[in-house]
Amino acid sequence: MDELKGKRIAILVAEGFEDLEFFYPLIRFTEAGADVVVAGLTKDEVKGKHGIGFTPTRTVKEIANEDFDCVIIPGGSAPKKLRESREVLDFVRKSHERGRILAAICHGPQVLVSAGLAKGRKLTAYRAVKDEIVNAGGDFDYVEVRRDDNIITSRFPEDLPAFSKAIISALTA
Repeated sequence: MDELKGKRIAILVAEGFEDLEFFYPLIRFTEAGADVVVAGLTKDEVKGKHGIGFTPTRTVKEIANEDFDCVIIPGGSAPKKLRESREVLDFVRKSHERGRILAAICHGPQVLVSAGLAKGRKLTAYRAVKDEIVNAGGDFDYVEVRRDDNIITSRFPEDLPAFSKAIISALTA
């Protein structure tokens, strides 16, 4: 299972991440051969909303000038913290400008909204994020997975298989 060998993926985490939306892609893409880097606001342990802890290997500031093929933003309450970081927003914008895959699930699209990337895009997310997407000029479409050019979004943990398949498809196209 080396379908993603040579690909670099950054997963952004903060306190309160949705456990499945973080661990599922971490394990799935590592098993597929990708070089997966977990970046946080600090290198301190963060806990998911269900209490599982993880210590990021790097900070977003440390990876800010690196090039990744894909950036994944899990949901939960972590996006609320991530979107307050200038480094996170700059990193996400720069990745978008380079045409890299941006994948956000659940509340993760809030980071895309704050980075100014929702306007004119078809996105999905957890229902509570709908108004933010629409108010930012995005087109909200409540479906399992939505790909609009280099942006891939999904709604919640049950969508993780489709979300992961869409990311793999985009990275191997």
